[in-house]
Amino acid sequence: MIDFSLPPEVEATRARIRDFVEQRLIPLESDPASFDEHENITPELLGRMRAQAKAEGLWALGMPKERGGGGYPMTALAAFYEEMNRSIFGPVVFHGAAPDDGNMRVLNMVGTEAQKTRWLQPIIDGEVQSSFAMTEPDGCGSDPSMTYTKAERKGNDRWVISGRKHYITGAGTSKHFILMARTGEDDRTGLTAFLFHADQPGWKIIRRIPIMGPEEHGGHCELEFDGLEVTDDNILMGVGDGLRVTQIRLGPARLTHCMRWTGMGRRALEIAMAHIEQRRSFGTRLVEKEAVQQMVGQAAMELEIGRLLTMRAAWLLDQGSLARKEVSMAKIVVADALQKAVDTSLQLLGAKGYSKDTPVEWMYRYARQARLVDGASEVHRMVLANFLRRQGKDFFAWGTNRG
Repeated sequence: MIDFSLPPEVEATRARIRDFVEQRLIPLESDPASFDEHENITPELLGRMRAQAKAEGLWALGMPKERGGGGYPMTALAAFYEEMNRSIFGPVVFHGAAPDDGNMRVLNMVGTEAQKTRWLQPIIDGEVQSSFAMTEPDGCGSDPSMTYTKAERKGNDRWVISGRKHYITGAGTSKHFILMARTGEDDRTGLTAFLFHADQPGWKIIRRIPIMGPEEHGGHCELEFDGLEVTDDNILMGVGDGLRVTQIRLGPARLTHCMRWTGMGRRALEIAMAHIEQRRSFGTRLVEKEAVQQMVGQAAMELEIGRLLTMRAAWLLDQGSLARKEVSMAKIVVADALQKAVDTSLQLLGAKGYSKDTPVEWMYRYARQARLVDGASEVHRMVLANFLRRQGKDFFAWGTNRG
C-alpha cells in the first residue's frame, strides 16, 4: 500500500518548525537590520535564533540523537527542510543549510570514530562552520575526474597539497574543510578526500568571489594551496576513495537542496497569492482573472511534481539506494519549479516584487543558481539518458532496485 502521509512524530515536528518559521523568522525578514552586508542574516541575530532552535529541539535534525541531532531519516527531512525554507533565514537557523548539512552527513556515514569526534562533532554543535573544497578553476566542476590539485606523499604518514579551488561555499568563515586532491592518475581511484583545519599553514584565501545572488555566510571563495600538510589519519575513507566520498556526499546534498527549494517556491507563491487576493485591476481582483489563475496554477503544479520526486528519492535513500537517477530527476525539476514559482510571484507583484519591499527579489536572484549548483541541469539530463540506455524498460521499474 502506498501512503503519502507523514508518521505522527514527523508531522508534529514539521508543525513545530512551521510555527517557529511563521512566528519568529518571517517577521525578521522585513527589518533591514536583520541582514548583513552580504544579504544574509547577521551573525548576532543568527546566534540568538539558533539558540532558540536548539532549545526547541529543532537542531541538526538529520544527525544522530547521541550527537545532539534529531536522528530523522531523509523522508522526514524532506518535510522539515521544506518548512524551514519558507523563510530565507530558515535552513541556517535550524542547522540544515549547505554546505554544513552535506558535510555532516558524509562525515557521519564514513568517518572513523576519531574523525567524528574531531571533525564532525564541532560542526554538529555549531561551534565551527565547514566547507567542501572540490571545484577548481579550469578543472573539476560537475566532473570530479578533472581534479588538478595534487597531494604528494611526504615521509611515511603525511601528504603535501598544492593547487587551487574556487567557488568554495562558506570558506571565508569555515574552520573545517573536506578537500579533494589527486593522489594517482586513474580517474576512479586517483582522488583522495583530506580533512584540514583553517588554522593550518600552507593555504590561503585568494578572494571572496562576487556573485549575482545573496551569499551564504563565508561567501564563495577562491583558495590556493601551497604546501598544506595533512596526515594519514585525516584522510576520509582511504587513499584513492575520493570519488566514492563525492558520490556519497553529493547525491543526498543535491536532494536536500531540492527539499529547501520547494519551501522557497511555496513561500514565493504564498506572497503572490496574498497580493492577488486583494489587488484589484479593471474592476476585479487579480485572482479572478483567468490569465492569473493559469500562471499560479502552473507554478503550483510544477512545485508539487518536484515535491513528489524529492520524497521518492528520499525514500530510496532511506532504503539504502544511491537513488542517482531519482536525485537527478528531482534536481532538474525542482530547480525549474523554483525559478518558475519565484518568477511568477515577481510578475504578479509587479514593481512591488522587483523592489525590496518583499523577499521575492532576493529569492529571484538566489533561484537562478539552482540550475547550476551541484551539477548543471544539462549534466543531470545526460545522467538520465545514460541510465535509460543501460536499463531500457527497467528504467521505469517500481521498487528500490533502480540504480
